[in-house]
Amino acid sequence: MGGAEMVLPKEYGYVALVLVLYCFLNLWMASQVGKARKKYKVPYPTLYASESENKDAKLFNCVQRGHQNSLEMMPMFFMLMMLGGLKHPLICGGLGLVYTVTRFFYFKGYATGDPQKRLTIGKYGFLALLGLMVFTISFGATLLL
Repeated sequence: MGGAEMVLPKEYGYVALVLVLYCFLNLWMASQVGKARKKYKVPYPTLYASESENKDAKLFNCVQRGHQNSLEMMPMFFMLMMLGGLKHPLICGGLGLVYTVTRFFYFKGYATGDPQKRLTIGKYGFLALLGLMVFTISFGATLLL
C-alpha cells in the first residue's frame, strides 16, 4: 500500500505562529468575559444573562457572544489553516493573520453592547475564511490529481 509522504515547508512556521496568536486572542477574550461577569454580576455557570433578572444582561451577553462566536468558528479556522497551509503556507499565514486581527475587532465591536458594531471591521474576517477555503481546496485537489 503506497502512502503520501510529506515534509512540511519551512514557511509552515507562519501557519503555526498565527494559530498560536489566535490562541492568545482566545485567552484574552475569555478574560474579558470573566471581567464582564464580575462587572455585570453574572455568576457561573450562567452562560447568558436574563434580561428579566439583570438590567445589564444585553451588555454581558454581547461580550459573551463575541467570545462564543469566536469559539464556534475556531475549529473551521484551524482546520483550514493547517490543511491549506501545507501547500500555501505564506498565503494561508497571511489570511490567518487577517482573520485573527478581524476577530479582535469583531469582539471589541460586539462588546460595546451594539451587535452591529461587530461587523465594522469584523466582517472582513469572513473574506479571509473564504480565501482559506479556496487554498484548502487547492491543496485537496493537488492530492487527487
